[in-house]
Amino acid sequence: MRILHVFRSPVGGLFRHVRDLSRGQKGLGHDVAMFCDSSTGGNTADALLKDAAQHCSLGIGQQAMGRLPGFGDSATLRAVVNFARQNKIDVIHGHGAKGGLYARLGARKLKIPSVYTPHGGSLHYAWKSPAGAAFLGAEKLLSRKGSGFVFVCEFERKLFAEKIGLAGKSAAVVHNGLWPEEFAPALPSIAAKDLLYVGELRALKGIDLLIDAVAVLKEKRKLSLAIIGDGPDEAELKLKVKALGLADQISFEGRKPIREAFKLGKLMIVPSRNESFPYVVLEAAAAAVPLIATRVGGIPEILPDEALVSPNDSASIAAKISTMLADWPKSQVEARNLSRTVHKDFSAEQMARKITDFYSTITAR
Repeated sequence: MRILHVFRSPVGGLFRHVRDLSRGQKGLGHDVAMFCDSSTGGNTADALLKDAAQHCSLGIGQQAMGRLPGFGDSATLRAVVNFARQNKIDVIHGHGAKGGLYARLGARKLKIPSVYTPHGGSLHYAWKSPAGAAFLGAEKLLSRKGSGFVFVCEFERKLFAEKIGLAGKSAAVVHNGLWPEEFAPALPSIAAKDLLYVGELRALKGIDLLIDAVAVLKEKRKLSLAIIGDGPDEAELKLKVKALGLADQISFEGRKPIREAFKLGKLMIVPSRNESFPYVVLEAAAAAVPLIATRVGGIPEILPDEALVSPNDSASIAAKISTMLADWPKSQVEARNLSRTVHKDFSAEQMARKITDFYSTITAR
């Protein structure tokens, strides 16, 4: 097949998924292309796109895409259609809300099949808010277009069905996967902190809850925490750390490559308020990094119940930290066992094969 992946931002977990899928589909003998935004990501995006190009025999198209709906969408849609027509694309796979818009409307114009994967996106909104009604209403209209859906976890499929509906279309749940080289253990460095957070610095990720948990534990044990990443709430979080008197315990160390980041802490915490199916949890589990995560989104489809805590509850996070550190040898053994389970159940090659088989099903129909 000749496959086109359409999405907006060439950074983050969504783009990681598209890169892995393209690599796997090339390995299966298919021709792949990408089309994405040309105005976000800077040097990081440029480097990632350069790496992705080796898997895209049909090339990578780019045009400016706004995050919100706007007058430029018509021009971008025309560009996607022209790119797909020139490359004689057989199926278009849209990722995220904007990618799903262009993929489904473009494929309809070209009279070819299209598939949509939300990756969270509009599903973070609620119908009761004005913005949520607008985004979810648009999703409901678009759900009637296209040939089917691929969801990265069962949680996302259920949420989409409840909030928007599948409109009688075929749907497949295919978990994200990792490559064999990602299963090498990541051992903490000599200077590693007690705790580790890796990800965006924004309210949705719950870093404030983790900071509160460190403050709760201060009376019992003075724990150190390395926060890896950047984001819109960085300044606010630094002020919170200072106000709580934790500046000597918590360090903000910026964005780093994931394998390097894993070595900067002994116990990783994922305190998210909301998630879809986060790569960072898969990657940490694969690298045998002991971790705690909130019971949100598709995380329970990766981690056993004993590694999970209630969301929006800093006391639960603090209690689980105490439990895991109290029996550290057991926590390390559990991390190694989880790595073996993830190796068996979450393969990038398997992900690419299942999704491509789904294309074949809808193309035949």
